Parts: sequence; C-alpha cells; structure tokens
Amino acid sequence: MLIALWSLKGGQGVSVTAGLLALRAVAHVRPPEKVCLVDLCGDQPAVFGADEQTQLHSTGISEWSSTALSTKMLDRSMVDLTPDLALLPAGQSQLEPGRAGELVEHLRQMDTPVVVDAGAFSPGWGPVETDREAFRREVVHQADKSAVVTRACYLSLRRIASAPIKPTEAVLVAEPGRALTRADCERVIGAPVVATVPIRTETAQAVDAGKLRTAVPN
Repeated sequence: MLIALWSLKGGQGVSVTAGLLALRAVAHVRPPEKVCLVDLCGDQPAVFGADEQTQLHSTGISEWSSTALSTKMLDRSMVDLTPDLALLPAGQSQLEPGRAGELVEHLRQMDTPVVVDAGAFSPGWGPVETDREAFRREVVHQADKSAVVTRACYLSLRRIASAPIKPTEAVLVAEPGRALTRADCERVIGAPVVATVPIRTETAQAVDAGKLRTAVPN
C-alpha cells in the first residue's frame, strides 16, 4: 500500500504526520520486512535526527531520477531509522518528472507499507511549476491513497477545494480554538477525514530535538 501525504499550504504538518504514520505502520510488519518512508522534500532526516547518517549516503531519489540507472540504486540509498523503518532520502539534485511513475511502480513492488512525504504544493499548479513540484505531483496522482493534511483553517481548505488533484482522504491536524468542525472540513474537501492528529507539546519538542521516533502517542 502506497499512501502519499501532501498539503496546499505550508505549516500544516505534512512531514511530522508522515513520520508518525510510518512509525505507526511498523506495528503491521514482521521482520525482516520494514516500513518505507519516502522523503520527497528533504525534511525527514532532520525530523528523525538522522542528518549525519544520511550524509554518508550521497545518493537519493533525485540522483537516481537524473540518471538512467535502475531502481536498484534506490534500494542502495535506503537508510535505517529504526530496526523496522527505512528512509528513502530525497537527495540533493533536481527531480526529473519523467521517472516519477517508475518510482511509484518500484515502491508498490516492495509489498510493505510505504508512506510518502510529498510536502506542500503551491496553490497554482500548472505551467510555472518546477520539475520538483511536477515530480511530487505525479507521485501523489499515482499513489494508491492521496491524503491531504490540513488544519481546520479556512484559507487552507479553500485551496484544497480548488486543487487540480483531488485527495482520496484527509488527515486533520486538530488545534484548539478553531470554529470549523471535522464535518465542515469533509464537506469542503470532498473526501473523508480518516485520522485526526492532535497537536501535542511532546511531539513538537521531539521534532525540534530530531527525535520523532520517541514521540508516537498511545
């Protein structure tokens, strides 16, 4: 199962939600299988405190996409975050949109839960989008599940309503003081809210310390 998480507004919590979802999915795999966390934006190493380890691997998705090498290069680029969770890094080069479909097909063949951090898109997808945005958009489009991450924020929701790609589901980041309800969000998004992620002080502190792996709530 390949699920891609994304948003249309920065600061919605895509990277943290993707990391938490991947950690949750670990409970559903048996060794030697591992959950795969795919980073299309480059934030996951910092979230998990894996920067130094990741720097030892000079290749990632972007380096693979700009070559004619096989998907075996992706397997060699994997970095273990925990014994049951592996990270496929974004890399340091430009993403070539033409290979997005090949990446999705390779991830599907892993036969293990795959969580993609597709990051935040600019609201005006179209001719002016960068190659990196086009690559990420294509992965979202081809994923088995496309989950938009949003807060109950009017500005965020109105962008989702007019987005050219429609999500199959939504993850609601719950914060106090919002007037809009879960049902309001579902009506605007046009897809069910399948999970609610509460804002927790301990989660924020774990992210700031690069220790998200210790912050999975009960």
